[in-house]
Amino acid sequence: MKTVVVNAEKISRKWYVVDAADKVLGRLSSEVATLLSGKRKPAFSPNQDHGDYVIIVNADKVVVTGKKETDKTYFKHTGYPGNQKIRALNVQRAKDPTRIVEHAVKGMLPKGPLGRSVLTKLHVYSGAEHPHAAQQPEAISF
Repeated sequence: MKTVVVNAEKISRKWYVVDAADKVLGRLSSEVATLLSGKRKPAFSPNQDHGDYVIIVNADKVVVTGKKETDKTYFKHTGYPGNQKIRALNVQRAKDPTRIVEHAVKGMLPKGPLGRSVLTKLHVYSGAEHPHAAQQPEAISF
C-alpha cells in the first residue's frame, strides 16, 4: 500500500453554514471541530490542514444542559498579580455570545500552530445573517 500525501494545492475546501439555534453547545462544537480539521476526508493526515470553512449563525441561541448557564465559568488573566477575570456563561452570553462557541471549538482542536491555523477558518455570528454569500456555503445540520 502507498501512503498518499496531498499537496496544499490539491486540497479542496468547501464552505458550510451551520445554524446553532437550539443546538447543544458541546455536540455542535465537536461536529464543527471535525469539519474544521478535515477528519472525514479520505486523505486526512494529522499534521496537515485538510479542513473546510465553517460559518456558524445564531450563536446567541445555542443551549447548554444542566446548570451550566450559571455554573460554567470563563477565566482570563491580565498578566498582573491578582488580576484574574472570571465570568459565568450567562454573563458572557450577554456580553459577546460568539466567544462561547469559539471557545468551545478551540478547546476541541489540536494545540499549537496547526490548531491556530485551523481556527482561522471558523466564522461565528450572533445573528442569522453572514457576509459570506459569495462563497456559496452549503447548509449542513447535525
